[in-house]
Amino acid sequence: MSDQKLIQQIEKLIEIGIALTNEKNAEILLEKILLYAKSLTGADGGTLYRTEGSDMRIAIIHSDSLKIHLGGSSGKKADFAAVPLYMPDGSVNLNHVVCYSYHNKIAVNVLDVYDPDDDFDFSGPKEFDRQYHYRTKSLLTIPLKNHEGDIIGVLQLINAIDSVSGQVVDFDAVSQKITTAMASQAAIVLTQQQLIADLEKLFQSLVKLVATAIDQKSPYTGAHSRRVPVLTMMLAEAVHQTEQGPFKDFSLSDADRYELEIAAWLHDCGKITTPESVMDKATKLQTIFDRIALIETRFEVLKRDREIDMLKQKISALENAESSDSRAEQLLQQNLSRIDDDLTFIKRVNLGGEFLSDADQARIQQLRRQYHIALDSKIQPLLTDEEAYNLSISRGTLTREERDVINHHIVATIDMLGAIEFPKHLKNVPEYAGGHHERVDGKGYPRGLRREQMSVQARIMAIADVFEALTDPGRPYKPGKKLSESLAILKNMKEGGHIDPDLYDVFMAQKVYKKYADQYLAAEQIDVL
Repeated sequence: MSDQKLIQQIEKLIEIGIALTNEKNAEILLEKILLYAKSLTGADGGTLYRTEGSDMRIAIIHSDSLKIHLGGSSGKKADFAAVPLYMPDGSVNLNHVVCYSYHNKIAVNVLDVYDPDDDFDFSGPKEFDRQYHYRTKSLLTIPLKNHEGDIIGVLQLINAIDSVSGQVVDFDAVSQKITTAMASQAAIVLTQQQLIADLEKLFQSLVKLVATAIDQKSPYTGAHSRRVPVLTMMLAEAVHQTEQGPFKDFSLSDADRYELEIAAWLHDCGKITTPESVMDKATKLQTIFDRIALIETRFEVLKRDREIDMLKQKISALENAESSDSRAEQLLQQNLSRIDDDLTFIKRVNLGGEFLSDADQARIQQLRRQYHIALDSKIQPLLTDEEAYNLSISRGTLTREERDVINHHIVATIDMLGAIEFPKHLKNVPEYAGGHHERVDGKGYPRGLRREQMSVQARIMAIADVFEALTDPGRPYKPGKKLSESLAILKNMKEGGHIDPDLYDVFMAQKVYKKYADQYLAAEQIDVL
């Protein structure tokens, strides 16, 4: 080999090393490894094997003279029989040159596969020759060895072609060394990509683990952590596809999508700090258990006291030889009926709902003042101040203080995510996840950000969070709303400065709600086409 050719090969090797490190797609990288190796050695063809369990399987195959391209960017699978790395008795397979190179971690240079003195089993290449009317002669088989010495694949080059005569020649020693050097570089790049992919998978698993922990913590909002990411990405894609209006210049790369989805999975991670007694408060009187049972018992005591009073009157009349007054029994029945009606009322308002009227709140206070019972020789109100306060909750089942505890989860989310040193491609996760309770009019929580202070992604997540909660059938104090009702509430939130009006328009125009509903809502909830 001339010095000039050697210099050219070294220069090409340097260029290849740079090109390999810049390739991010693993499949394309494998193909480039094969093509660069062919280019370095002047090979007519080549095959790249990857380990698959205890076998070696062809991932990519190229042949210039046969115009064969399988695997890689071709979109066609290289469907050839696998080569077993081990024999049936468990011993290593050294009969096939690919397996020999793998197990011994060395390059193997074969001058002629049809040489009868060669000890390797070349039935595979010979069958290929018969099928494709080809003549395999020289083979160069090189293991792809990573920085730890592990073999992650095997590169096999077929038939070196002399650049002058065009004849098949042997793979020379220099070409073998240079290709081996390139294979080492390629293996390191492949390993690096695999490590990055593995770390990404690990990170995603940990993120979903946090969401699953929150799901397991609350049976009522268990689906929320899984569904908000779905709805967030649906709306984000709809905005990405918008070609007119305020979002015509908005676009998402794959990295942007990944960042937003991670943020959506983590948007409620702060709920891991929220007490279950508040998160799962299904009724107004619930703490560890629903205290309505205690009130029912007190009402029974109240009724018992009324009956005892009436019986005492009867006994007193008999002792004084007076006639029994039937009006006392009538009055008792009226009192008992009124008491039952008041208990029914309390049980109803205890369930919570969207709104408790002023009249109902006034009635609760009246009952607190009206009824007293004797317990432990002490006269005390039938309803304690704390119970009356809880029953007077105007919306839902949470008091103002409990709602503050619930709302604190977003502060906890911001603090938790702020403590993580996210890599560059995930640096916006805290902002996206921490803004889903903000309002575009600046009246949101916890920072009071206005629309212009929030990213599009954070505003997208705010809509996803609200809409999923509206339609969720598992909330403790209300059934899942019908689609029409949820959309009406969402429209009111748009007009009231709660959510981004332009994003709402995209949500409606591209029927993101319908796509989501078809996948996740019960059939009886879907009343809008």
